[in-house]
Amino acid sequence: MSAMPSQSSHSFTESLYSDHHHWLKRWLRRRLDCPVQVEDLAHDTFVRILKSHQLAAAPIREPRSYLSTIAGALLIDFFRRRTVERAYLEALAGLAQDEWPSPEEQAEILDVLIRIDALLDGLKPRVRKVFLMSQLDGMTYADIAARLDVSLRTVKSDMATAFGHCFDMVAG
Repeated sequence: MSAMPSQSSHSFTESLYSDHHHWLKRWLRRRLDCPVQVEDLAHDTFVRILKSHQLAAAPIREPRSYLSTIAGALLIDFFRRRTVERAYLEALAGLAQDEWPSPEEQAEILDVLIRIDALLDGLKPRVRKVFLMSQLDGMTYADIAARLDVSLRTVKSDMATAFGHCFDMVAG
């Protein structure tokens, strides 16, 4: 159960919003060509701040830098989702329309693909490569080690790291 924000943190958020909301939308407009997405991302930025437990911490010295950091991370997520969605739609276009999943199934599939993309993005490049070679290509650890010119122990360690990351993503 989350605690309600204190009156001072609520006032701080109101002040941050009223003082910088229009600036943040202008900042986002320079990076996006869709006014609806600008509004959504500006909104999501302030929602993320409200959900943050940092409001009770020391005051923010550079609010625009703080806002642009949060909005920038949301922008990266937005572009990643859009890239995954485009790739999925291209894959669907290669199927006969009667083979397409229902709209509900499409939404579920897209959600899973976005989560998988985020999971893979959280892995270091070699760990990601080892994981994909094992899980998608069906390669043995020995074959992966030979292909990447690393030790079998390194492959096992990378796989343990990848599985631990998967567990953390699912559990968290």
